Amino acid sequence: MASASSSAGAGRHTALGLLIAVGAAFSFGMSGAWARGLIDAGWTPGAAVTVRVWVGALALLIPTLLALRGRWGAVRRNIGMILAYGLLAVTATQLFYFQAVAVMDVGIALLIEYTAPVAVVLWLWMRRGERPSARSIVGAVVAFVGLVLMLDIVTGARLDVGGILWALGAMVGAAVYFLLSARSDTGVPPIALAGLGLLIGAVGLTLAGLVGVLPMAWTTGDIAYRFGTVPWFVPVLAIGLVAAALAYVLGIVSTRMLGSRLASFVALAEVVAAMLFGWLLLGQLPDLLQAIGAALVLGGVVLVKLGEPQAPEFVEPLPEQAD
Repeated sequence: MASASSSAGAGRHTALGLLIAVGAAFSFGMSGAWARGLIDAGWTPGAAVTVRVWVGALALLIPTLLALRGRWGAVRRNIGMILAYGLLAVTATQLFYFQAVAVMDVGIALLIEYTAPVAVVLWLWMRRGERPSARSIVGAVVAFVGLVLMLDIVTGARLDVGGILWALGAMVGAAVYFLLSARSDTGVPPIALAGLGLLIGAVGLTLAGLVGVLPMAWTTGDIAYRFGTVPWFVPVLAIGLVAAALAYVLGIVSTRMLGSRLASFVALAEVVAAMLFGWLLLGQLPDLLQAIGAALVLGGVVLVKLGEPQAPEFVEPLPEQAD
């Protein structure tokens, strides 16, 4: 009887985790479409990503401080990793992605970024000698073919080389995110790592803007989307509170409930969400060839993930059930 009750509880736990993970993916996925509206209205990508990171950092400030009570020693011991996480995994990834969506469809830019698992496999192979499985190699080839189709290289369509390079930069940043997030030996709580990363990124972006390295321009006029116009603070709050702070929190909670392997699969729903919001807010839709390429990219990434060695991972235990 206790076993059946425990099994039912585990099923509810997993179902709730999946629901939260999908919520995280859709929260993250809306950022590009909202940001494109700001950029089209005169905001620079640097200004859009800076305000997003600041809003997200301030929203997570109190939870971060609470999570770090008695754990500041772990922060000091891992300050290099935390700085790399904030500047590369959080800031560079978002900035490069916003630069990419300024000149290309948000869904296509995100799909290029989501080839990051392929880059991680290649890095581990070259750096640590961890040879990928046959399934991972097949997945990488399938993802590459999909990328070629998605970018319309076969038909000779005009490519925005700058946008592709920015999206590839976001892919490198995302690969760093996966590599650093996989470290479970730091003693830094995940929500604190997210909060510190956002805060470091916000300060870094602001300093870059003040010294003129990162162009900063914005407007307080209404922002136009497919459904009509909204005040400028609506997309700002959407990308800061929903697509940054809430998205990170939901992502952390779902990963703890599901484990990183299953959560990373569900996170691919972010690509679907990006395309959905790109259509709803901007009227962007891929053509047939691009849609086939997108499906191949997603399928290839899934194969790469399936080819990864299964490592034991922590999943938060269920509370004990009374007999």
